[in-house]
Amino acid sequence: MAKTILNSNYKFPGQKSIYNGKVRDVYNINDKYLLMIVSDRISAFDVVLPKGIPYKGQVLNQIAAKFLDATNDIVPNWKIATPDPTVTFGHKCEPYPVEMIVRAYLTGSSWRTYKSGAREICGIKIPDGMKEHQRFKTPIITPTTKAEQGKHDEDISRSEIIKSGLISEKEYFQIEKYTLEVFKRGSQIAAQHGLILVDTKYEFGKKEGKIYLIDEINTPDSSRYFYADEYQERFEKGLPQKQLSKEFVREWLMANGFQGLEGQKIPEMTDAFVNEVSERYIELYERITGEKFSRSDISNVPERIEKNCLAYLKSL
Repeated sequence: MAKTILNSNYKFPGQKSIYNGKVRDVYNINDKYLLMIVSDRISAFDVVLPKGIPYKGQVLNQIAAKFLDATNDIVPNWKIATPDPTVTFGHKCEPYPVEMIVRAYLTGSSWRTYKSGAREICGIKIPDGMKEHQRFKTPIITPTTKAEQGKHDEDISRSEIIKSGLISEKEYFQIEKYTLEVFKRGSQIAAQHGLILVDTKYEFGKKEGKIYLIDEINTPDSSRYFYADEYQERFEKGLPQKQLSKEFVREWLMANGFQGLEGQKIPEMTDAFVNEVSERYIELYERITGEKFSRSDISNVPERIEKNCLAYLKSL
């Protein structure tokens, strides 16, 4: 029986179209709603790996759902219900063509840009003398354009977004406000569980003239977390920070000679490794939410999803 869901091709009532992303399959229901299935696919180096990870879809879907519920007093969001552990049903919005990346620390790509000599990121000036993983005085927003599939997102400044007409000035400042408030709430929740929300991305859309927070938020696939109790000592000693993310998957691939380069073969994912990744994702869930993970019935995941979604759609 199927313990993971790698692909889906359901025919739901009112279904207009389906979009298959790297991890998510999104069904358009009557051009009014979206039914988003978070599969058990896992990607690294822009490549979807051949085997699914049991419970991964449930982990990501339920983390996102919890943070959407925890921030809906700040900004309306697209979520209406979660009819299955791996599925969210919600409003179909017209996405804004920009991703809002918010950073509280100089790390990752922002550090690489800074290290190369740049002192400005997306129109924001960064002072001299900063070190890797150093906290900014206040979080900064470094937006990127949403690239077409297969292309890389590109940095863009607030002034460029407004000047080009990608987003109106009034709406952009509202989205910036929402971004910082949602990030602050996420940081507070992370701190309660001994974590630091380092950086993340948020996406917004519009429906009937109203701005909504859409897609996933604050998951380990879209965010970077540090362990709070070790941060200061590691920073002062110039050591790498202990991170809560899927970085361990990339490290395993690199150790086995794969970085997504042409001609490289994906190493065999043994059952032992797949189970290890599954357990690590469950650990991520419990650490980020502070709650025990409740394992769903995975004896036949595709059948379970179809049954739960059909029952929900018929109840509308």
